[in-house]
Amino acid sequence: MEDSLILDLFWNRSESAIQETAKKYGRYCHAIANNILRNNEDAEECVNDTYLTVWGIIPPQRPGIFRAFLGKITRNLSLNKYREQRMKKRGGGEVDLLLSELEECIPSGGTTETEHDAKEIIEIINSCLMSLDIDSRNVFVRRYWYAEPVKGIAVRYQMSESKVKSMLLRTRGKLKQYLEKREVII
Repeated sequence: MEDSLILDLFWNRSESAIQETAKKYGRYCHAIANNILRNNEDAEECVNDTYLTVWGIIPPQRPGIFRAFLGKITRNLSLNKYREQRMKKRGGGEVDLLLSELEECIPSGGTTETEHDAKEIIEIINSCLMSLDIDSRNVFVRRYWYAEPVKGIAVRYQMSESKVKSMLLRTRGKLKQYLEKREVII
């Protein structure tokens, strides 16, 4: 079913909207959640929470790119659940590692940035990513958006793990320089 038809179902408050969303994007959302949480039950809970959140948001909001909209909600819910679990366990993990990798080149969220400033930074980061070669961009997005482990990325793109790690290191360096050049405080 086309995204526009699924969105129409949400607008009409038809319960089949959730079923159609699950049919088309359930595996996609589950993969995002599971990469972060590393637990099928928790991932499934986040996916269900995604559907509930979307039900509450549409209407009045009508996303332009439904897949990205779902991915962002799933990712945020999964990261929140991860942080909640982390506070209980105080253990390390893959998500801690990937977030620490980005600390050196992404501005801190702890400042009182306005929504406009945040959007501007997102545009700058997107611009930087678009300036990269396709392999570097894909590896970076797989690692830091989808929270995919280095080993999984290496298998997906038929590279050695050391090559993936060096690509990520170089890309983080380029991103840091790109942000500094545009006077984004890191």
